[in-house]
Formats: sequence, C-alpha cells, structure tokens
Amino acid sequence: MKKILVCEDEAAIRDFVVINLIRGGYEVIEAENGEMALQKYDENNGDIDVALLDVMMPGMDGFQVCKELRRRNGDIGIIMLTAKTQEMDKITGLMLGADDYVTKPFSPSELVARVDALHRRVVLAKKTSTGNFSAEIKSGVFVLNLKSRALLKNGKIIELTQVEFQIMEYFFSNPGVALSRTSILKHVWGENYVGEEKIVDVNIRRLRMKIEDKASTPKYIVTVWGLGYKWDGKV
Repeated sequence: MKKILVCEDEAAIRDFVVINLIRGGYEVIEAENGEMALQKYDENNGDIDVALLDVMMPGMDGFQVCKELRRRNGDIGIIMLTAKTQEMDKITGLMLGADDYVTKPFSPSELVARVDALHRRVVLAKKTSTGNFSAEIKSGVFVLNLKSRALLKNGKIIELTQVEFQIMEYFFSNPGVALSRTSILKHVWGENYVGEEKIVDVNIRRLRMKIEDKASTPKYIVTVWGLGYKWDGKV
C-alpha cells in the first residue's frame, strides 16, 4: 500500500485532501499539526513514502517539519502546501529539502498527479538501491554511486535528496552537455509535470551550496545563459 503523511491544521482542507488521496490508492496518515506529524512518522518507524505538509500552521510550521523529516530521512518525498503565492514561500520550502510545492487552491486531480509523480520517483529509488549492482560514475573528484544513491567529493559523502540525486545522475550521464531547464524538469519531475521551471533553478542553487567550493562562483554546475546548466566535473 502506498503510504502518505498529510499534515494540515484546517480540518476541512485535510478531509478534502485525504478523501482524494484514498481514492487515488493511498493509505493516509493524518496529522493536525507539526508535532503530531513527527510523532506519526516515528510511530510508523519512518515507513512513509511521501509527506504532504501545510506551510502555515500554529506551533511547528511546515518548514520546520520539512527540515526535521529531511534530517531523519533523505529518501522521503516531501510536498509543501501553501496558501500564499509569494515566491519566497516556495523557495524556502525547496531550500529546506522539499521536492515540490502545490499552491492553494488546487484541484484534486492536480494534487494526486503531483503526489503520484513523486511517489514513483521514491519507489524507483528504493528499487535501485536494493538492486544487485554497484555501478559508479566518476567525474573528477566526484563519484556517484547508483546503488547507495550517494555522491562523494574527495571521498566525503554529500547528502542528497531524491531530486538532487536524479539531477546529479542526469548531469553525470551528460558531462559537458548544455541541458535546458525543460529537459531537466522532464527528466527529473516527469513528462506530465504541471509545475514551474523555476523549481529547477532552486534545486540547482541548493546543489551548488552542497558541492561547490564556493557557491557564489560555481565551477562544477555551470550556468548556460538563456538555456540551463551543464556539468563540468573535470575542473
């Protein structure tokens, strides 16, 4: 059974979300606040594939829950729900480790489609990590291990989310190739993703903070102006 954690303090919205996710084939674990969400996560021993988190909640807000879940589990898929259209809310959630965001109001079909897409990525990653191969891709001082889904720089592990790993895998498979934002979006988030391309830029910013010697002057993930990005691991 596909298992998802839904954290939303407004009962009417939570019921609406839960009903549609159940119809979509999910086992839903409900939480009405951030503290309860973490408690439910622990009660299920972390056996949750995706978390849907409302941003604006009393007490522990969605950003704090996102940060804590990501600290506990680098593989869980996280989608932020926000009633605001301000870019800062979206960027903040992504920088804290969220994989995607959905802005209220949203249609049931859009929500379930976004959850389905993320769930597929999480499940695929789990299958890959338990496979019987140990393929590695090397690029300069970097090594990408496809089984453990780990990135090493000079032998030191760099913690990546599922989305970040998929972006790096795409880069490593196409060294020196200018990849458009659209191609990265389709490769990582799926052909039918209905969100905005800026999600690519935010994830690139987050990756640069993790892998570059100096994020403000990146030399590995290079911007190709007017198009997207390219990987240069041989620097």
